[in-house]
Amino acid sequence: MMDWTDRHCRYFLRGFSPHVLLYTEMVTAAALIHGDAQRLLRFDAAEQPVALQIGGSDAAQLAHAARLGEDAGYREINLNCGCPSDRVHAGAFGACLMLRPAHVVHLVEAIRAAVTIPVTVKLRIGVVDATSQPRPADWREAVARFDERDRAALHALARDLASAGVDALIVHARKAVLGAFSPKDNREVPPLRYDVVETLREVVPSTPLILNGGLRTAEQALSAIETLDGAMLGREAYHRPQVLGELHTALVARGRWPDDGFRVPTPAAQIERMIAYAERELAAGEALSNITRHMLGLLSHAPGAREFRRVLSEGARNRSAGTLPLKQALDLARAA
Repeated sequence: MMDWTDRHCRYFLRGFSPHVLLYTEMVTAAALIHGDAQRLLRFDAAEQPVALQIGGSDAAQLAHAARLGEDAGYREINLNCGCPSDRVHAGAFGACLMLRPAHVVHLVEAIRAAVTIPVTVKLRIGVVDATSQPRPADWREAVARFDERDRAALHALARDLASAGVDALIVHARKAVLGAFSPKDNREVPPLRYDVVETLREVVPSTPLILNGGLRTAEQALSAIETLDGAMLGREAYHRPQVLGELHTALVARGRWPDDGFRVPTPAAQIERMIAYAERELAAGEALSNITRHMLGLLSHAPGAREFRRVLSEGARNRSAGTLPLKQALDLARAA
C-alpha cells in the first residue's frame, strides 16, 4: 500500500473497529535511519493498535529501524518480503528477498534480537524472476504452476522463519512476478492459491498464519479465519472501508472479539469524527486533501456516492475552505 495509506488513512479506518490491527505502508529502513524518522513514524494514539512495516535487505539497518519503531510505540514490526514493484526490486528488498531465503532468516533474527515486540513477515507463496528466463513462455508457465519444488521452497522458508522466532506469517496467496508484471498485475494475474497457504498449518503448527490476497468481502475473510489465524485486507478496506465494520460486527457476534460496547458508527457519525480530526490537523498546517482522499469510499454503493466523492475531491483543493467540504459531505451522508 505504498503511496496509498498514511496516518490520516489509519485514523479514518480506526473508526470502523477498535480491534483491527492496522499496518503502515512499507517504510524503508534507510529512510528511517537517514531521513526524517519522526515524521515517518508519527501517528495518533487513537490509531492503536498499529504495526510498522519496514523494508530493506541490510540486517543492521533493519534492526536499527525496528528499534526506532518500537521506541515510537508501534505494537509490531513487519518485514516486507512480498512487494513485487520494480522500485522495491531495484533496492534488493521486498519479494526478491524470497530468492535468498537464508538471508531472510538472517534479517528476521537481527530484527528479533533488536526488539521485544512481535516480529512478523509478509511474503508470497513464491517468486518468479522473469528477467532470468529468456522466453516469456517459460516464466509464464512458472507463474501458472505450483509444483513440488515450489512447495518445498515455501515450506522450508516457513520452517526456518519459525525457528528464527517469527511471531506470525502473513502470506499473499499468489506468486510474485519480478521484471515483467506491474504491481497491479501482481495483485490480479497470478492464480490465487489459498490451498497452498493452508498447507503451512501442518508445516508450522505453532506459528500464526494470516491470509492475504483477493479477499473482497467480510464473508471471504471470515472463511479464511475458520482455518487460519487471521485475514489481511488491503485495497478493499481502502476503497470500501465498511468491510472493516462488517468484520467487526461478525467477529464480536462469533465471540472472536470482545463485546466492549462499540457499535460501528453510521457514515454521518464517521464524518463528524473526521471533522474534529481535520480541525486539529488543519490548525497544525496539514492540507485537507491529504485527509479527505482516504474517505472517498465511505459511501460506496450508497445513493449519492458520486456526489459525495466530488464534494470531497473538489472542495478539498481550496486551501481556504477549512472543513467546509467535510460538512457538505456530512449533509450528503445524512441524506443517503
